[in-house]
Amino acid sequence: MGPATGGGASGQGRGDDRFRTFRGRFGTPTAYGIALLFAGGCTFVALAASGPGADAANRISIIVFGLLGALVAWRFGAVRAVPDRTGLTVVNYATRRRLDWPEIVTVRFGPNDPWVHLDLADGDVLAVMGIQRADGEHGMAEARRLVALIAELGEAAEPDQGSPR
Repeated sequence: MGPATGGGASGQGRGDDRFRTFRGRFGTPTAYGIALLFAGGCTFVALAASGPGADAANRISIIVFGLLGALVAWRFGAVRAVPDRTGLTVVNYATRRRLDWPEIVTVRFGPNDPWVHLDLADGDVLAVMGIQRADGEHGMAEARRLVALIAELGEAAEPDQGSPR
């Protein structure tokens, strides 16, 4: 057995590093920081505004604009892929999709791709925005970890050929 399988209690408990969540290394904290700055900055401007045009309607509009901008940035930070023994849950900006390991045919991460793409058994292609080219070698290592998980867990079960007598 290779180091990925290890034997024994591999894959059990919290110590199994193979099942760490795939998440952008720089994009996630940056997006969360921008969300907080956007909401806080717009709220500060709205509350500190004075003079003509600083009526309640304009202040509320600025705060709502800041909250909507923060929501968009927060969604950018929420992209991830969560592996477990049975499959992979991919959370992108606006969608969430659960895949069983055998549904994933190949992983593509070409030199011009901003993130990993999965070719699926049903012919679809699914972006995994939690593994990003912008993360450099970390992104490449995460793509290799995903490939290893698919190789280990993605084999479809062989059809039962009948039991020998």
